[in-house]
Amino acid sequence: MRIVRLANFVTGNSGGLRTALRELGAGYRAAGHEPVLIVPGAQPDWRDTEQGLVVTLPGPVVPGTGGYRVLLDRKRLRRVLDGLAPDRIEVSDRTTLRWTGRWASRHGVPSVMVSHETLAGLLRLPAGGRLPVDRLADRMNVATAGGYDRVVCTTAWAAAEFHRVGAANVVRVPLGVDLDHFRPDRYDQALRDRYAARRELLLLHCARLSPEKKPERVLAALAELRDRAVPAVLVVVGSGPRQARMRAEARRAGLPVRFENHVSDRVLIARLLATADVVLAPGPVETFGLAALEALASGTPVVASAESALPEVIGTAGVAVPGDGPAYADAVVDLASRSIGERRAAARRRAEDFPWSASVDGFLAAHGLPATTAVPADRSYP
Repeated sequence: MRIVRLANFVTGNSGGLRTALRELGAGYRAAGHEPVLIVPGAQPDWRDTEQGLVVTLPGPVVPGTGGYRVLLDRKRLRRVLDGLAPDRIEVSDRTTLRWTGRWASRHGVPSVMVSHETLAGLLRLPAGGRLPVDRLADRMNVATAGGYDRVVCTTAWAAAEFHRVGAANVVRVPLGVDLDHFRPDRYDQALRDRYAARRELLLLHCARLSPEKKPERVLAALAELRDRAVPAVLVVVGSGPRQARMRAEARRAGLPVRFENHVSDRVLIARLLATADVVLAPGPVETFGLAALEALASGTPVVASAESALPEVIGTAGVAVPGDGPAYADAVVDLASRSIGERRAAARRRAEDFPWSASVDGFLAAHGLPATTAVPADRSYP
């Protein structure tokens, strides 16, 4: 089956969504299907990759997002979809690409929408949670659920806003983690010595530094720990529109923070995750949290926002907390007080519940497909 996937807000510097698209595409291909991914970029491109054909179509940059682009040329995208003649479509954007559900219906193509965000949570952020946005989010979610054959949510937390409006076509499929790549034996003492002294706690934050992820909370947590005379240092891996503000705040407060921008070396990321004492994941609207799961696979516990879906993911291998700095500091101290062997083993055990193979099978089931479907012979691209 030719499964055409469409996604916005994907760049070379993006994290969880890009990882999920890559792993699912590779899994579809290994299962005998023919995945095609369509994403926005600066220039048009058609390229065969390990996740199947990747089609890049020109799309404008969204201001204030740090380089994210969107597919806005509907006429061009329709021509591409018509030429590809998909057997299934899978859409990873609930806003500008929602019209593709109608295209699929007109062409008799079964369709899946993947919910990677919570609309109510995102709508609350600009107003600081002060406006009643649930009604607007409900209307949009009703339209989304009605426009596609299936809506895939990665956690029960993410599915709740669809269940609230009575959507009956929602299925839950957790994402996964590369258990061979992210593992505890990536621990690197030399890397640790680069960032922390012998008795210092090494904290790590790996995420895009954008408003919805509340990255400032990690600075507040570090400041609280230092005020308590807890010898903690912080490494921040990621770039985004909040980076300059965070750098300035860390300098002003004299906090021991190292900013590493985006790190494209997956081995280095795995080593960092395995070497840290605690990973901080403060985003309040995360619907899954792949970086947190990668930390667990690396043997490192996670402190996460209790407002998000991450409590479902981390289980007892971490701590979920409300609010901002003080609560995060309490959780870090709690985790650091546990024996290293105990906390690292618990983290790894939790991650082993999330292999990518299970995610691929779940997504294929959402498409109404078995995990092993023969590829139609001699299918060609336009």
